[in-house]
Amino acid sequence: MRRPVAIVTALVLFGEAVGIVLINAVLATVAENQNMSLAGLDPDAMSTGTWAMGGVSGLLLVLCGLIALLAGARDRAPGRFGRVALIGCAVVHGVLGAVTVGLVGWSAFAFMMLVLALLVLTLLAYGPGTRAEDGAGPAAARTAQQPSAGAAAGLGPTAP
Repeated sequence: MRRPVAIVTALVLFGEAVGIVLINAVLATVAENQNMSLAGLDPDAMSTGTWAMGGVSGLLLVLCGLIALLAGARDRAPGRFGRVALIGCAVVHGVLGAVTVGLVGWSAFAFMMLVLALLVLTLLAYGPGTRAEDGAGPAAARTAQQPSAGAAAGLGPTAP
């Protein structure tokens, strides 16, 4: 079950990245066409900043999507950097969900909470002890269940 969850999480993050870039492109175009300043800011600076924010947000969402996709494709937990990136993405979705409910509405809040739930489910599915290096693979489970030769002969436990 964890592979499909990670892959669905990745696909949702990729779709969200496209949406964020498109929304920021529309906002940047509107700010540029209005040619009005907000609290004395240059309209070109606002437009450039909006383009930059859309690009950076999109890249970060694609990065988190790639981390989730690799975890699902390999069926292994992401490394330390990957876990930190996914946790940061989950925190951002939680905070933006709280802000979104007041500014945009309940449907946007529901979407943000859906993405948050997918991220948390992916992180929990690949929790501690699921990495191949930790010995949690199928081969390690089979050898852990089999008694050692010394223990089977009644000689007591043997060192690994």
